[in-house]
Amino acid sequence: MKRILLVDDDFKNSMWLMRFIEAEGYEVTYASDGESGLRLYREIHPDLILLDINMPGMNGFELAKVIRSENRRVLIFFLTDRTDKVDRLYGFKLKGNDYVPKPFYPEELIAKINERFESDLTNQDIEYRLGDTVFRPNLSSISYKDESHSLSVRQNEILSILAENLGKVVDREAILNAVWGDSSYANSLALNVQITYLRKLLDDPSVKIISLKKKGYILSVG
Repeated sequence: MKRILLVDDDFKNSMWLMRFIEAEGYEVTYASDGESGLRLYREIHPDLILLDINMPGMNGFELAKVIRSENRRVLIFFLTDRTDKVDRLYGFKLKGNDYVPKPFYPEELIAKINERFESDLTNQDIEYRLGDTVFRPNLSSISYKDESHSLSVRQNEILSILAENLGKVVDREAILNAVWGDSSYANSLALNVQITYLRKLLDDPSVKIISLKKKGYILSVG
């Protein structure tokens, strides 16, 4: 059974929402503030966190930042009435998986939850065969002959984007926005560094990451 942690200081609406989610067969645990949410997250290891932003003490963004520093895979949905573009972009910069504005229909949220869990089941065994190299995003690893390398979170995300678009130009800014949340100068330098590391980890001489000046990158095989 999938575990869901709901963190929201609105007790009445949270109890109402919990009933809908539990009726779908999910196990739901409730926390009324960020500090309790962090403690319960570490205790129950949920598959998904439904997270309000405006809470006393530790707010939702602060909680998400702590959780993401410990776990890059747990799903985070922000449920909030803060719908400004700046807030939405910041939520995705923190690697939130969805941003659901309040008010919403519970059926809509449940549909999003179901779809996300089904998508994760479908994608968990995906592997890319790049020449003689095997890239497994779910394991954050690449292997070539008898050599295997673990990838960092950023490297895994970058290579996933390139592998999904094998042989095609991937815009540099698109990678920056997908991996870091914005295309600032500092993040642009960080992308350069990660591309350099990836090239060193790709032992197969037939697999190359080609840079196109002022355009982006192509993952090429052969």
